[in-house]
Amino acid sequence: MSKLFPQSLLVIGSGNMAGAMLRGWFARGLDPASVTIVDPSPRDLPEGVRHLTAIEASISAPEWLLLGIKPQMLPDVVSQLASLDLSGTLLVSMLAGIEITALRSAVPQTRAIARIMPNMAIGIGQSVTALFAEALAQPEQEQLEALFAMLGSAEWLTDESQMHLVTALSGSGPAYLFRFIDALGKGAQALGMPADQASRFALAMVRGSAELAYQSPESPAQLAERVASPGGTTRAALNVFDADDALERLVAEAMAAAARRSVELGQ
Repeated sequence: MSKLFPQSLLVIGSGNMAGAMLRGWFARGLDPASVTIVDPSPRDLPEGVRHLTAIEASISAPEWLLLGIKPQMLPDVVSQLASLDLSGTLLVSMLAGIEITALRSAVPQTRAIARIMPNMAIGIGQSVTALFAEALAQPEQEQLEALFAMLGSAEWLTDESQMHLVTALSGSGPAYLFRFIDALGKGAQALGMPADQASRFALAMVRGSAELAYQSPESPAQLAERVASPGGTTRAALNVFDADDALERLVAEAMAAAARRSVELGQ
């Protein structure tokens, strides 16, 4: 399995998402000695990883360069990358909204560029990661897909503009679900259930229902109808969600706002 990993990996920024990726890969065979991390305050680095607080000209030409920074930090990082030999490097970017054309303009010396969009569940090996690249050889496409499939699942996009939609759906999506779980608990609490018990019931219900939806051949819409008997309690609740398409409109508006913000970040 270790043959799947790049021979040398330079990581700029090892925050929540990039840090979770690295921990997952280390657990699956990535050699810490092949990794250099540039981060003022990294977390949980295994023995053997080279750590720098800033990009230095002494960094050897990496096979892969992973950008794990926030989009707003790109200009500062680009000026420091100019001192490195990246002519043989694959740049892998997880910057929301920053398209390959802009990355190519910012870091023209790299041989190839790929974009990824994982989500928070990468920390437990359950992320769905979107991939997009231009002019990337088939073996390296397969390598990239295999590495992110280790951390959940990975799918290639055929159109880079879909990255904005993926950001709004699966990238930001965990926060939507966490908010809904919180709202379920608060709703039960308002009706008289103790807060801690309401939280446990809400979380356990969502966990079981998500696994059921994942395993079922039926769509989530079909499963919802199976739960809702005519004239029953579930139907009474769904009638509230369905009135004037309230739930669908609210979710669509929220996702559209996230997608717009992704476009803005790229500009």
